[in-house]
Amino acid sequence: MPLGASRFGLLGGVADLGKLELIETVTLSTANEFDFTADNLTPYNVHLITFSDVINSANADIGLRFYESGTLETASVYQYALQFGTTGGTFGENKSTGFNKLKFGDVATGSTNKLNGYIYCYNLTDSSKYCFATYHNMREGQMEFGSGVMPQASTVNQINVKLETGNGSGIFSLYGIAES
Repeated sequence: MPLGASRFGLLGGVADLGKLELIETVTLSTANEFDFTADNLTPYNVHLITFSDVINSANADIGLRFYESGTLETASVYQYALQFGTTGGTFGENKSTGFNKLKFGDVATGSTNKLNGYIYCYNLTDSSKYCFATYHNMREGQMEFGSGVMPQASTVNQINVKLETGNGSGIFSLYGIAES
């Protein structure tokens, strides 16, 4: 029996678990931050952010900040750790237990240094749990992967993407992952 048929029989109907549902796409041009304007991230417990062709007018880090019940958390409460590797054979880490955003990468200047990748965000809408993220990205000659957390239980209802300096451009999409 095909998996789809057995799933139909076991669950008593058609299940579409894990389906990506587009919430919003933002095209950034000549700015250093933006908000996904969707002010309600429910009914999803897992979110996916994809980003492509991100460049900046200055070398800078890029990260997420969260709105907790409508208030943007800008204090140095975010924790992250990321590993990086280069085509030249250099590997290292970057981490912080008190940063002003959940850093998920470094953006560089120049059209050949376009940053591309994805971020999974968990528990954003569960006020009883910490929200955290895992991520992976790549640009010419370098890859980065890691995770981060905002260690305070709260309801996140909006997401902010912030470049430390400069003016960037790129395409960012926010998805919800269906659980039922």
